[in-house]
Parts: sequence; structure tokens; C-alpha cells
Amino acid sequence: MAAATKKEGTIAEKLDALFELQKIDSEIDRIRTIRGELPLEVQSLEDEIIGLNTRVSKINDEIKEIETEISDRKIAVKDAEGAIAKYKEQQNNVRNNREFESLSKEIEFQELEIKLHDKKSKEAKYKIDLKKETLLEAVERVEMKQGDLDGKKAELEAIVSETQKDEEKLMKASDAAKKNIDGRLVFAYERLRTNAKNGLAVVQVIRASETQEKKGNSCGGCFNKIPPQRQLDIVTKKKIIVCEHCGRILVPQETTEI
Repeated sequence: MAAATKKEGTIAEKLDALFELQKIDSEIDRIRTIRGELPLEVQSLEDEIIGLNTRVSKINDEIKEIETEISDRKIAVKDAEGAIAKYKEQQNNVRNNREFESLSKEIEFQELEIKLHDKKSKEAKYKIDLKKETLLEAVERVEMKQGDLDGKKAELEAIVSETQKDEEKLMKASDAAKKNIDGRLVFAYERLRTNAKNGLAVVQVIRASETQEKKGNSCGGCFNKIPPQRQLDIVTKKKIIVCEHCGRILVPQETTEI
């Protein structure tokens, strides 16, 4: 009979392979933990700067719109002044009081228009002053956040440069290890890792100390007690045993821990 491949190996070989995979993946987790929240902080700062730049652009557009309004009102004032001059000239050639009064009303209307445009222009200039203050605050905030981002990026790049080679090497080792394990076991392992906060899918049994012998051995993941009848199966590696409480795969304690 032909020798079994690793994928079709004994239960003990499968457990050993899973535990080795866990040790590799735990080291990858350790490296990523060193980076901490930096990648998320960098992303958050980048998103905030995008939002602030959008706000700056919007304020600039609003200022331009108000400036256009002021410019249009200046033109309207000049038109009104021109109309007043024309009506006053026409008053010199009127034939009766009715025509004179009619022109006087037109002049009065244009003068009111000028006052209205002047008032609206002053209000618009005040709005521009307020928006420029807001704009300055937004620009200063962008510069501050950009400084924070540059610092965080430099910090992240330094950490990545120190750990990237090790992580890439471990990632390759993890992929290679998975190829030598039955696909169903790999699927179960990855599902357990995803659901576990510490990424541990395969854990060693924690032996009870002499002073705690009555408590029995416990799961290295959730630290719940393992029934005595299951402990022999774990030690002999004749069955794949999972913790009744957390579902992690259990292996005997070895000298080198994860």
C-alpha cells in the first residue's frame, strides 16, 4: 500500500500541521499588532483631510459667488446713476408738471435702487469677511492634520520597513503550510481564527499545577476546564478534540508555546 500523503496523514500529523500553522499565523498577528492602530489612524487622517479640502473648496466657491454678486451690484449702481443723469437731463425739456413729476419718480426709484444695492453690497462684504475667517480656520486645520498625517505615515513606514520582510516570509510559510493540510481543516481553522479575538484556532492544553491539580487541565484559549475523559484523547492525538466552550482545536502542551 502506498504511503499516505500529508493531506491524508494520521490525526497526529494533522494536529501537528495545524499547530505549526497556528504558530506561523500567530507570529504574523504579533507583527501586525506592533503596527497597532497606525494604518487605521493614517486612513482616518487621510479621509479627514479630504473632507476638509472639500470644505475649503466649497468656501472658496461661495466667496467667488458673493464677489460676483457685489460686482453685479456695482454695475447695477452705475446703470442707475446713468439713468438718473438721463432723467435729470430730460427734466430740463419737459412740457408740463406731470412729465416733470413722472421723471422725478423715476429718479427717486433709481436712487432707492442705488441705496438697496449699496446695502446688499455691504452685507455681502460682511459675509465674505466671515467666510474668509472660516476659510482660514479650515486651511489651518488642513495644515495641522497634514502634519499629523506625515508623522503617522513616517512612523508606519518605519515599522513596515522593519517588519515587512519577516511578514512576507511568514505569509509564504503560512500559504505553504496550508497546502499540506486538508482543505476542510483549513476552512475550519480559518473560520475559528476569524471568530477568535486573539486569532487562536489551535491552542495547547494548560496543565494544572501541583497546587491546582484538583481543578484539572484547561483550554489555552478560553481557560475552561477540560473533562478528564477528553484529556487522554488530546494527549494521544488519536482524535481531533475541540473545546466544548470555545470550539478551538486542542493539542497537548509542548515545551514551545504559541
